[in-house]
Order: sequence, then C-alpha cells, then structure tokens
Amino acid sequence: MLPYPQIDPVAIALGPLKIHWYGLMYLVGIGGAWWLASRRLERFDATWTKDKLSDLVFWVAMGVILGGRLGYVFFYDFAAYIAEPAKILRVWEGGMSFHGGLIGVMLATWWFGKRNGKSFFELMDFIAPLVPIGLGAGRIGNFINAELWGKATDVPWAMVFPTDPEQLARHPSQLYQFALEGVALFTILWFYSRKPRPTMAVSGMFAACYGVFRFIVEFVRVPDAQLGYLAWGWLTMGQILCLPMILGGIGLIAYAYKRQPVQGAV
Repeated sequence: MLPYPQIDPVAIALGPLKIHWYGLMYLVGIGGAWWLASRRLERFDATWTKDKLSDLVFWVAMGVILGGRLGYVFFYDFAAYIAEPAKILRVWEGGMSFHGGLIGVMLATWWFGKRNGKSFFELMDFIAPLVPIGLGAGRIGNFINAELWGKATDVPWAMVFPTDPEQLARHPSQLYQFALEGVALFTILWFYSRKPRPTMAVSGMFAACYGVFRFIVEFVRVPDAQLGYLAWGWLTMGQILCLPMILGGIGLIAYAYKRQPVQGAV
C-alpha cells in the first residue's frame, strides 16, 4: 500500500480569501489549451488572430463550467437540487459532470462557429485534442481533494484517503483517469490529428476513446452515493452516459471517411 500524500486542498490562503488547487487546475487546463491551440492556429486558419482564438477559448471555458455544473444537477442529483435550488450556485461544495461540460462545449462551439463562419465539426476537430489537458488537470485536482476514489482493493498501490469514513485501502481511480483521460487520450489525439483527416474524424476519435477509457475506470471507481449502481451491481451513470459517446464516436469516424476525401490536418 502507498501512503496518500497529504496535500492541503487550499493552495493559497490570504486571510478570508482561499484559492483551492482544484480551481487552479481549471486555470491550468484553460491556459494549456490556449497555448497549444495557438501553436496549431496557422494550420487551422491562417486568417485567425490570437484575439479570435482567445474568444473561442473563453466561450468554450464557459461551456465547460456552466454545462459541467448543470450536467451534475440533472444527471447525478436532480432531486436534491430541486429541493434546494440555491445549492446550484454553491460550486465550492463540488459537483461537476464531464458529460454536462461536453454538452456545454458543443453548444458554445456551435454558437461561436455560426458567428465566425466555421462549421460545428471544423471547430470540434480543432478543440478535441486540447480537451485532455483540462481532463488530466481536473483529475489531479480530484486526487488532491481526496474525492472520487475507487473501490477497496489489495493492490500494492492502493491508498487510504483521508476523506474516506471507512478508511479502507482503495484504488486511486483519479490517477487512473489522469493517465487514461489525460495522458493517453492527449497522446492519441495529438498524433492522430497531425496527419490529414476528414472532418468529424478527430471528434469521433475523441468521443470513442474517452468513452472507452471512462467506461473501464468506472468498474473500479465508487459511484456517487446518492445514485449507487443502477443495474446488475456494477452499471453506473457514468457508463450509461459513455455508451452514446462510444457508439457515436465510432459512427462519426466511419461516416467521416465514407463521405469525404481526407482534408488537411488541424
């Protein structure tokens, strides 16, 4: 068993002002995405300025935050938030959903594309390889917060999390997700998008790979207490939400290669 590294969730405290590591991870994700996007901007559209790119990143970030919060409300704890609507605003108490954030990003991308003469999938193919930076940073934030841990296990790298009332040795599932949704997904998408691909293919690869990675980790991750397992003693809400991503991603890739010739990589 490995010792859990005791890291204060508060990175900086200035009197009553407290800056949490989890919040800083959002800045890392957004800043890293902007930096990498700026390196790929000329291949995407040489007429775009850094200001236009900044606008795109801003609206995508708003989609992540608003969509992630509302997605958690609707997918994971709707009854509690209906009973006390003010809880929706208390984001410091936690509660963000990747799938809700993805919907938010898709809506923001569609809106931005309509205003700037780009199709939805042109922008999504450009954005997709950048997303794992934020996903990986977010999982490190979960690990520092000692939240979203895994099932009890006796593997040599198990950890006892300080927030676990049972104090059991558990899978550090946050680190599994960091490795898969962050490092592995970024590597796959970055190299896949470096070669010419038809429009939709990169988006499809993102959806399919994320869906598979998340579906796998859910087998060792403890589901939200208010939901538990939805069927068969193992099926979780996260897995249900990933199934359309896996099928849709595979369908997008197949359709992309069938409907059009390969275009320039973004």
